[in-house]
Amino acid sequence: MRTIWKGAISFGLVSIPIAVYPATQREDLKFRLLRKSDLSPVNYKRVAEADGKEVPWEEIVKGYEYEKGRYVVLKEEDFRRVDIEATQTVEIQSFVKLEEINPVLFYKPYYLEPEKGGDRAYVLLRDVLRETERIGIAKVVIKVRQHLAAIKPQERGLMLELMHFPEELVDIAEFKAPVQKAATKAEMNMAKQLVESMAGQWDPSAYHDDYHKALEKLIEEKIEHPTAQAPAPARRKAAPSVDLVSVLQRSIQESAKHKTRHNGHNGQTRGKRRQAASG
Repeated sequence: MRTIWKGAISFGLVSIPIAVYPATQREDLKFRLLRKSDLSPVNYKRVAEADGKEVPWEEIVKGYEYEKGRYVVLKEEDFRRVDIEATQTVEIQSFVKLEEINPVLFYKPYYLEPEKGGDRAYVLLRDVLRETERIGIAKVVIKVRQHLAAIKPQERGLMLELMHFPEELVDIAEFKAPVQKAATKAEMNMAKQLVESMAGQWDPSAYHDDYHKALEKLIEEKIEHPTAQAPAPARRKAAPSVDLVSVLQRSIQESAKHKTRHNGHNGQTRGKRRQAASG
């Protein structure tokens, strides 16, 4: 795992040397644009809107459109004037309850690993966050940009999770709220039964990126059989729910069938494992 940043966490006069690692990974399939007739790759050109001519890099400047069609040009020295100093320090500014924060603000997690000499203070911070049920709110500069961030205890370690600044969120008032009245007692009771019938222990291994796998399979098939026609996908039409209680009842029955099949499959799998172990 590649380190993306090294520095220190600080709270009060305590400083903890740490290394920052990505906590997520995603390998998107990359596609090129091609000319249909001969599959020649299509490249992008920098073309001016005024005359359609291609513009070399040395003639390109950065501009901000402050009115329609009117721009102010910013040079590299202008950007340097507003650069935030990269102190290599995650300075915790306050400790807050996690439930007080809108979950939409969190968007990218990183693992924090203690560097040499930082283990004792690292463990102290991890444990005090757990004991007080709080997280640290800090600002950090990563790749020349300042971020709001949270320091959270995560299993045996600490996690840094980048956050949106509150002003970046779209005001929820801009979205239309449902005009339907509250659910009836019967509907609520049936909905609760459905939730309970679908409830279970969190098992992260049960969830996979099915689209990514299906796309990889399709590419392999196209490589082996370039002219084969893929069957049209079957699409379900969503029927309007008129009688919500009966729809919920059928959902509960389907959930029970699914659970029975799933448990039966798990039982067979465990039986095979026991036979293999005893054999």
